[in-house]
Parts: sequence; structure tokens; C-alpha cells
Amino acid sequence: MSNLIHRAREWLVAKKNEQTWLYLCWMNWLRLRAAINLRKFDDRQAVIHLYKRYAGREPDLENPVRFSEKMQWLKLNYRPAVQTILADKHEVRTYLTDKGYGHLLNEQLACVSSVEDIDFSALPNQFVVKAAHASGWNLICQDKRSLDVKSAKVRLASWLQQGIFWNGREWPYKNIPRRLVIEEYLEDSSGGLRDYKVFCFGGIAEFIQANSGRASAEHAQNFYSVDWELLPFGKDLTPRSDITIPKPGTLDEMVKLAQKLATGHPFVRVDFYDVDDRLFFGELTFYPASGLPDFRPDQFDFTCGDMLSLPSANEMNNV
Repeated sequence: MSNLIHRAREWLVAKKNEQTWLYLCWMNWLRLRAAINLRKFDDRQAVIHLYKRYAGREPDLENPVRFSEKMQWLKLNYRPAVQTILADKHEVRTYLTDKGYGHLLNEQLACVSSVEDIDFSALPNQFVVKAAHASGWNLICQDKRSLDVKSAKVRLASWLQQGIFWNGREWPYKNIPRRLVIEEYLEDSSGGLRDYKVFCFGGIAEFIQANSGRASAEHAQNFYSVDWELLPFGKDLTPRSDITIPKPGTLDEMVKLAQKLATGHPFVRVDFYDVDDRLFFGELTFYPASGLPDFRPDQFDFTCGDMLSLPSANEMNNV
């Protein structure tokens, strides 16, 4: 029976974006898993369960060494309230503006808590909808004339019915209000939108993940030093040494601002876009890939673990 359920789940994952009803089945499956997970596991048990299911071993939470183990430790032990604001794709805008970084923000066209509050007829031909309370739930509209509005509404409504906290217990998402933000569509000289993710440890930018050509055969995800030298590892995807992602014109500004935004946090990934040498803020991520061990090769899980210093007792007391 378990094998049958597993095969059905894998089929649904592969097919879910082909039909709206399949996508809705997938989201309802996630809601069911969330309800079971939250009832069955406390936070520590959930973290261990997810990590073991992914890596085949339990994380060392008593004496964490790997980056992925320290990520799980931070989830359970370090919870400054400001991280909920920073993970919220709507509230972070106010935070950035108050800090003097409002010029980094893409134009927000609307923020709604109900799909019925979206006036699609009033939106421009191109736009992006994101779930403010989640990660990776994005609807990118490049031509509204070809958009199936009814199908889009079903998808967006499903996002508002659940959160993403339950699986990896990424606690900043737990209390974020469920809302949809609609932003101006961005495109760079590639005809798509390259994104740059600056990994900051203790407020210092150590390396940058660059993605180019998403959703294409030429998708590359490479890692570079802050001086834009290709690094010998990947994360989640195997790096493409055959594809060179050009150095962004705003690299120096990107690194400088990332370090300012990362100040006071043991670790945070600061995401940006570069559009015609203009820098745009993307988001702040405290647990990339839920902090699971996905470095390729695996040894860099230890290398990055050495970069991450866990908070001291005094720092923990001040949270």
C-alpha cells in the first residue's frame, strides 16, 4: 500500500502543473499532509523526520557541524520576532523603506487576502503574483491575453488556504498573514530574469548563487565568489561550468547591501535581481531548501558549516 501511495504521489508531482484539477489535488494533498504532520510531530520530531527522510540519517542537533544541521538547530532554538516580518513578502517592504532601502523595491500593484479582491481587468498585461506567506508560490503572467483567469484564481485560492510552516517547521512563516502580493513584471537583457542569492554568514557575504534560464534547457545554477569567480560546488542542482552567467553590473552594490541587510543574523540569504544595471530586492531567506543537506559535493555542507557560527548564550537571551 505504501508503495502505491508513493507512486501516486510521484505521478501527481510530475503532472500537477498540466491540469488545474491535478494542481488542486496536489494542494489538497499537501493540506492533508500538513494536518497529519502537525498532529503527529512536535517541532523537534518534525525537523528530524524531514531531515532523515531526505538524507537517510538524523541530524546531530546536540553538536551540529554541518551547515544543514546548524540550520535545523537555528529553527528550533533561535527565533527573533523580526524574522517573521522579514520573511513576509509584504511586510518586508515597510521594513526596507524604514531602513532607507525603499529604492530597491519593485512596484507593488496590490496586496489582497482574497482572490475575489483581485481585479484582473485592471492589471497590466504583464505582472507577477506571489504568496506573501510562502516561498516559491509564484504566478508569472507574461501576456494577460493568454491567461486562464479561472484557472489562475483556483491556484491562488489554494495558496491562501495553507502555509508552508508544517513540513520543515520554518517558524518565520507560521504567523505570516495569508496574502497575495501583485508586483510589476521584471525582465532583464536575457529575456528572462536572472536572480542572485547572496549567502551571508554573520553579516559577511561569502558567496553568491546565480540562476539563469529558469524553465529552459539552458537553466544554469552556479555559485560564484563575491569577486565573481566560479566556485567548485552546487546546491540542489549540479553546476553548469559550460554556461557562464555574466557578472551583474550591480555586483559591488549587491554585496554591500546584502551585508547591511544581513547584519545581526547568524545566517541569511539575500536575494536580488539586476535589470539593466538597476538593483531590485527579491527576498530574505533564512532556511534555503528548509536547510536540508543538498550541497554537491556533500563536503561543502561541512565547509559552509564552518562559516556559520551559532548564537552565543548572551545573543540567545536577547532574542
